[in-house]
Amino acid sequence: MTKHIKLLSLLFFTLCAMVACKEDFPVDEDGLLITTRTQCFVSNFELLGADFQTVRTKNPVIDTTALTVNVEVFYGTDLKNLYPQFSLVTDAKLSPKIQGKVDFSDLANPKQYSVISGNRKVTKTYTVNITVQKP
Repeated sequence: MTKHIKLLSLLFFTLCAMVACKEDFPVDEDGLLITTRTQCFVSNFELLGADFQTVRTKNPVIDTTALTVNVEVFYGTDLKNLYPQFSLVTDAKLSPKIQGKVDFSDLANPKQYSVISGNRKVTKTYTVNITVQKP
């Protein structure tokens, strides 16, 4: 009788574990939760040098209407080895993904990054404009 109870208990817990692991929430190709949020904007921006210290001379100017991020860097900054960091609204994601250093040396052709909303239906493309401080 106790063997049957143990077997039924084991079966019950296995069934509960299977139901608990069922995915009720959709995820995107990156494994991120897809939500109902439609907002997509950049809330903050940081630019780090090769030593992972800021290279900004002042706070960036983020224009959520014109979809631009304007940032001035110190004179002499190595523009080929920068690490941009974006802070986004909740549940949004950035494309392309930043995976290491980025070359911003071509100032005539600023980099563009798209912010994609939590529901993955709204995309806004921001242009990152970098200027170098005068010597």
